[in-house]
Amino acid sequence: MALLLCACSTRQWLVQGAANELAGQGQAAEDDLVLAREASAFYLKLSDSVLRQTPGHLPLAEAVAAGFTQYAYAFVAFEAERIEAKDARAAQALRVRAARLYLRAQRHAMTALEQQTPGFAKALADPNPAHWPRLSDDQIGVAYWAAASWGGLISLSKDDPNTVADLPLAVRLAGLAWARRPDFGDGTLASLMGSFEAARPGGSSTKAQAYFDQAIALGGGRNAGAFVSKAEGLALPSGDRAAFESLLHQALVAGAAQSDLANEVMRARAQWLLDGADDLF
Repeated sequence: MALLLCACSTRQWLVQGAANELAGQGQAAEDDLVLAREASAFYLKLSDSVLRQTPGHLPLAEAVAAGFTQYAYAFVAFEAERIEAKDARAAQALRVRAARLYLRAQRHAMTALEQQTPGFAKALADPNPAHWPRLSDDQIGVAYWAAASWGGLISLSKDDPNTVADLPLAVRLAGLAWARRPDFGDGTLASLMGSFEAARPGGSSTKAQAYFDQAIALGGGRNAGAFVSKAEGLALPSGDRAAFESLLHQALVAGAAQSDLANEVMRARAQWLLDGADDLF
């Protein structure tokens, strides 16, 4: 029995150590899109496996949810948009895959929150705000990626009313994180709030603009995603081509000022949107 307990303890220690190491790698900077894409599959598969054995490990859950969400957005859903005009069937297959990746990210993040706060999902779905869960500081990142991946899933599930019906929950979760730390991610949370406000039924364009402007300010003008989100969330739906192109040009400048994976992805998207502006307006 002593030997068995020792073996179990050693295994748990090794798994926990692996979880800590993978969580740290998930925060590593990388600005080469091709290299990031080639390396992501192995990292995601390995970290996914370790996280299943340590579902309550918040840093690893955050890294894994972030990894799956970013991979789905940058390398799958975006590719679907780019090939849509040439191969609609292949584009649809990519969208289905992206939705599955978003769902995996969302489930990992929500599982981690549930492990840390039993009854989290039930409390989140409660119509009474007094019963909504409270986030601790170390849960903010996981909550952000849960909401972001949830939003990505919903955006690709327009034909699934059950998934679309979860939009208020995703918005609510992002709002709980916002109430706790509105400056999270140097504007990434503010940008998500703006996107949700612009997309939700009955949303206010004035509130969405305030969120986007705060995201740009929090990013110090170096967050390309904030400019792209505002361009797609507000300028494009309103038909304001001048504002749309101005924001995308600012995204290109912001991406050049701070080279990291997120900015490289958004620079590529900004350029693609600019190149296709004639088809959008």
